[in-house]
Amino acid sequence: MRSWFTADTHFGHGSLRALMRRPFETTAAMDSALVAAWNAAVAPEDEIWHLGDFAVGHGDPGGLLASLQGTKHLVWGNNDPPAVRALPGWASAGPMAEIEREGRALVLCHYALRHWNGQRKGAWNLHGHSHGTLKPLPRQFDVGVDPRGYCPVRLDDLRAPPGVAA
Repeated sequence: MRSWFTADTHFGHGSLRALMRRPFETTAAMDSALVAAWNAAVAPEDEIWHLGDFAVGHGDPGGLLASLQGTKHLVWGNNDPPAVRALPGWASAGPMAEIEREGRALVLCHYALRHWNGQRKGAWNLHGHSHGTLKPLPRQFDVGVDPRGYCPVRLDDLRAPPGVAA
């Protein structure tokens, strides 16, 4: 089992597609490309943590969730209404999570944190929400689809930008 991370898919959110200048001609094309990238990376036995803003305005978020591979966890964001949070396809759903993977402590939140548990002991903060617009702190990574090539990432994929210690 491998662990994957993503955020800010905004399935069904046409105005965000335009606002973020995502390179897809239509919202349906965006959704299709995001599903294909997810399922190409994430195997059925893998786990994936979605750090908020899963689907906004999608007509069938439950069917969409069922079409995505992996054991899916939601750390909800500001655009995840109660109906999305309660979908039966989530293995877990909450406002924040602290987990350990590959020997690394991770603090997962939709929002970039200024301080997080274990920060001075090497813990990483993985987040979404900012769509790649924030300068990260050391050991802080935006795992949203916009700065990550529109696909989920693994811990090995996360690299600190030049000048920022990992």
